[in-house]
Amino acid sequence: MTRLVLAFAVFLLASPLHAQESSPNMTPDRLLDILLALDPETRPAGNGVELTIEDVPVLVIVDPLADRMRAMVPIRAVDGMTPEDLERVMQANFDTALDARYAVANGRLWGVYIHPLSPLRRDQLISGLGQTVNLALTYGGLFTGGALSFGGGDSVPLQRELIDRLLEKGQDI
Repeated sequence: MTRLVLAFAVFLLASPLHAQESSPNMTPDRLLDILLALDPETRPAGNGVELTIEDVPVLVIVDPLADRMRAMVPIRAVDGMTPEDLERVMQANFDTALDARYAVANGRLWGVYIHPLSPLRRDQLISGLGQTVNLALTYGGLFTGGALSFGGGDSVPLQRELIDRLLEKGQDI
């Protein structure tokens, strides 16, 4: 039993999860460095940053005093959405949107990823951005963040591809 516990402890210490736990707290400057790795044309704008991922505009807002970060992508105008459309995005929020969410504000449907800033890790940020972009790309079809799916099919590898490519771009930051 002692050997099993020791082996498990060694596994945890050697795992990527442990490596991420020792990474520095997220700051606005570190976040900007990561975003620049994903899109070299990233543009700071006030308390936020504008970038493009897969031809989807992304706005990342940082509030260091509140220790919050919010990434948002516009999807469509709310005007014209049927009750069935709204129900479908709420269903997706429950099972397929994952860490990203559909949200409504200012007459627009958004994909959003919200997280406390300081404990945010690089891979969490990149995965959250990928999931948020995937919400926009799959709106009207699969309605998914793309990181996980319950069930089989051909779409899972295609949906996961964006997140994997973004993680690779940001791995050295």
